[in-house]
Amino acid sequence: MTTTDLDLDVNRARPMTREERKVIIASSAGTIFEWYDFYLYGSLAAIIGAQFFTPFPEATRNVFALLAFAAGFIVRPFGALVFGSLGDLIGRKYTFLMTITIMGLSTFLVGLLPSYYSWGIAAPVILIALRMLQGLALGGEYGGAAVYVAEHAPINRRGYYTSFIQTTATLGLLLSLVVIISVQGYVNGRFPEQPVLDAAGAAVMNADGTPQMMKAFNAWGWRIPFLGSIILLLISLYIRLQMQESPAFRKIKEEGTASKAPLSEAFGPPRNALVLLVAPVLFVLAYATGMLNGTTAALIGIAFAAIAVIWGWINARIALIALLGLTAGQAVVWYSGQFYALFFLQNISKVDSFSANVFVMWSLILGTAFFIVFGALSDRIGRKPIILAGCALAALTYFPVFKMLNATANPALAAAHRTAVVVTADPADCSFQFNPVGTAKFTNSCDIVKAQLSRSSVNSTTVSAPAGTIASVRIGETEIQGYDGAQNAKSIAEAKAAFEEVRKGMDPALVTALGDAEKALATAKAAAGSAETAARKAEAGTDDAAKAAAKARLEEANAAVAAAQTALDAVRAGVPADVLARYDEAAALVARESGVKAAFEKAVNAALTEAGYPLVPEKNETVAKAQHVLDIFTAQKMKIVLILTYLILLVTMVYGPIAAMLVELFPTRIRYSGLSLPYHIGNGWFGGLLPATAFAISAQSGNIYSGLWYAIVVAVMTVVIGAIFVPGGTHRKSIFTDDPEHRFHR
Repeated sequence: MTTTDLDLDVNRARPMTREERKVIIASSAGTIFEWYDFYLYGSLAAIIGAQFFTPFPEATRNVFALLAFAAGFIVRPFGALVFGSLGDLIGRKYTFLMTITIMGLSTFLVGLLPSYYSWGIAAPVILIALRMLQGLALGGEYGGAAVYVAEHAPINRRGYYTSFIQTTATLGLLLSLVVIISVQGYVNGRFPEQPVLDAAGAAVMNADGTPQMMKAFNAWGWRIPFLGSIILLLISLYIRLQMQESPAFRKIKEEGTASKAPLSEAFGPPRNALVLLVAPVLFVLAYATGMLNGTTAALIGIAFAAIAVIWGWINARIALIALLGLTAGQAVVWYSGQFYALFFLQNISKVDSFSANVFVMWSLILGTAFFIVFGALSDRIGRKPIILAGCALAALTYFPVFKMLNATANPALAAAHRTAVVVTADPADCSFQFNPVGTAKFTNSCDIVKAQLSRSSVNSTTVSAPAGTIASVRIGETEIQGYDGAQNAKSIAEAKAAFEEVRKGMDPALVTALGDAEKALATAKAAAGSAETAARKAEAGTDDAAKAAAKARLEEANAAVAAAQTALDAVRAGVPADVLARYDEAAALVARESGVKAAFEKAVNAALTEAGYPLVPEKNETVAKAQHVLDIFTAQKMKIVLILTYLILLVTMVYGPIAAMLVELFPTRIRYSGLSLPYHIGNGWFGGLLPATAFAISAQSGNIYSGLWYAIVVAVMTVVIGAIFVPGGTHRKSIFTDDPEHRFHR
């Protein structure tokens, strides 16, 4: 990399020129738009999945889930390679015009795409293709925006100027949250609910015979944010079309010194990039789909990484240093502060989705300006000290901060953690439950016990048991035996087969009559249960008419149960006694084996409730809850927002200066390619895998905070490698081979 020390007689206080302001606005607006598009899908994944994936058989649905996961994170580095090389070959401006167009059109088409019920298998296939285009486009957008702004920035102000680009991911997330919350409230408040449909397009029924309903936003309103993105696309394209190519790229083009093969220059022979990209993808997918166990997958990944380092060290060393000494740590701190914090509130602390989004939204509003503060500060003291300090602070404070967050957000849960919970299991029976796409099945007894505890945010310790022991759990003084999921599934299948044999030996008319009568009784009991719940809710109110109506419906439902029971008894009376005995015995065996899972979960939940765990959200009066977006002005809620804001401040420390730092590591010829790949491997893989990895670590250890070790270990690795190998003082270097004294921008 060609660099020249700079004089310090630079006017830092000079105002930003009109042209520089246009450069920043054009780059930032488009990048905000791309992040907005990317986050829309993630925020609405469950709703979109119900429209496109749910009707499929489990195996097919798992394939689509895997592809959607790959599109969101694993595909991004491939986009960095494709568009990074284009940016170094044809220019920065035209490349990120391509990326924003691809992202915008893909997002708009998602809003137009008919669901599975209209287009069948074509709908999810097209959705996955559009999602992959989004991932590819995002992989090329960031590098283009960062390089474009940096190459227009005045001397010693690259950190300040590029920090505006660094706000775009947070602003894109914030914009997506605001749009989703606003549209959701408007649509659900003004349009009626719609029935849930099955794969054939027929209404799905509740146990009481009434159709299942979904909110209007879930049915069709989710499309509005996607369709509205076309407006942002047109605005961004108009602004960017007014811009000129960066002066640095124009100069090397005129001189004929532009790179002819930027990927080879940046990363060595093409095989290096292929090994670096393809090998991790293969072993992650192999592990996620159960083809490899965790140890084997890790060893294969390490071996491929070692080969790549040896093959490409001479050419790829800067990219490897940037990845391990900068972007890996930056990524885990960023994802922990913005995404894992939200995941933690919703899934660990059991704060409802709306309230969690409101708290995170306010922390983003309070903290976003510090991207610019730390970007500007890095122009004075350097990028490296601020980035590594942010990683170090995160490693030192994550445990106490997240413990404080949980204790504040859900005091009842924090108090329940004082009850001792002990899992006794054969260590070989306990898997590392890494399941990033939700497709893997963990059926060992230890896995089942720990997963059940993890879902309820229970802290536990594990005691080793002799080989072959079925896992058990002790909650306070209550001991509960676990079960082997695979063996239970086999027993259920055998019991059902035996039951079918009994039915085959009976009069078909009696079999049909018994089945219909039993189904009618089950439906009547479910309806009575719903009526009883409604009656209790009405009784707690003050509307006497509503109380009377609910009581009448309950009496009617109970009468229906009695009538259904009488009808069933009449049918059973017509079955020969010996046949009925075999029928009842076989049916009881099916019920017993099928009820193992429910019985275990019921026993665990009863013991946890006795220990003080707030398992029913409606009954937990201590959990933080926002009634509307301005409902944060209580001591509990303000403390949550301030804790989240601290986490955002750590994000701004590591992320604010990172664009300028990456730009300064690579020469103009290969800058777009060079910085894009380590950035997107760091943020797409190290950061993108954080929630799934953290959950797996927590489930394995039995502690809701243990998942933080992933972020802490990666952050410490970055501090060590960054301190030793990442060059310092890059903020005082010229990034221009055509203007070594940087006179153009003085």
